[in-house]
Amino acid sequence: MAPPPPSLLLVVLFLLSSTALLSESRLSLDYYSKTCPSFNKIMQEAITDKQINNPTTAAGTLRLLFHDCLPNGCDASILISSTPFNKAERDADINLSLPGDPFDLIVRAKTALELSCPNTVSCSDILAVATRDLVTMLGGPYYKVFLGRKDSRSSQASSIEGKLPKPTMSMSQIINLFAASGFNVQEMVALSGAHTIGFSHCKEFSSNLGNNTHYNPRFAQALKQACSGYPKNPTLSVFNDIMSPNKFDNLYYQNLPKGLGLLESDHGLYNDPRTKPFVELYAKDQNKFFRDFARAMQKLSVYRIKTGRRGEIRRRCDAVN
Repeated sequence: MAPPPPSLLLVVLFLLSSTALLSESRLSLDYYSKTCPSFNKIMQEAITDKQINNPTTAAGTLRLLFHDCLPNGCDASILISSTPFNKAERDADINLSLPGDPFDLIVRAKTALELSCPNTVSCSDILAVATRDLVTMLGGPYYKVFLGRKDSRSSQASSIEGKLPKPTMSMSQIINLFAASGFNVQEMVALSGAHTIGFSHCKEFSSNLGNNTHYNPRFAQALKQACSGYPKNPTLSVFNDIMSPNKFDNLYYQNLPKGLGLLESDHGLYNDPRTKPFVELYAKDQNKFFRDFARAMQKLSVYRIKTGRRGEIRRRCDAVN
């Protein structure tokens, strides 16, 4: 019998290698069921304990996931510390205001998981699950988190320039930034609903208070008083949603038509004809907001993830192996 032609052998080899890569990189909801049966229990204990003792952890963790995923994918590169030879993502200017509690939560969860299941659970999976569970704890929607991500082996501050939205950006710039990562306008508005919890530092909006007609006048005056000392105390901050700052709901959207948005980008959502219809939709229908937020978060949490041999399971979340 004649040997198969070289072209057929190449096809067979390609199919075999593709199948191997697919099986190696496939995410699943029960990824750790056999390799780390205590995964869910350990995560729940760490999350609950941290949130009870530090109620701002939920908002901080949600922001941490966003700052990790949107620039270069959900690979826990935001958790890596700088070294004398490398300035890591977490020390980029836009990330310097990230609070310490979510970093501490990830360290606590990782430490407990390493004791129970050494070298098994990735830091990127820990961050994805912690974010979902904390959103749910504050009354937000539950969504499924697929597991099996690997962690990045590198982190450079220079790699995130222009890839995260800033309060000073125009709505067109923000829309284009999300579009570059595959998110449409409605998904962007839904993800902006994360501002229903958490706070912003006074330096991010104080310069707008004197000459911005979008603010409710009484609200602007109250913000001026609350932030009067921020030049001497840069840690001064104000809740993003003054009505229910510790509850995940749709009041953020209801605040915007009343001039109760905090950041210029918040006001932009209501004043731009491309985004205003979605603000009005979510202000009227919390269930619709929850469904769209959950869908967008699920999409964000698998954005440009590393799987298989393209990443690693870091032994410590703040350093590569």
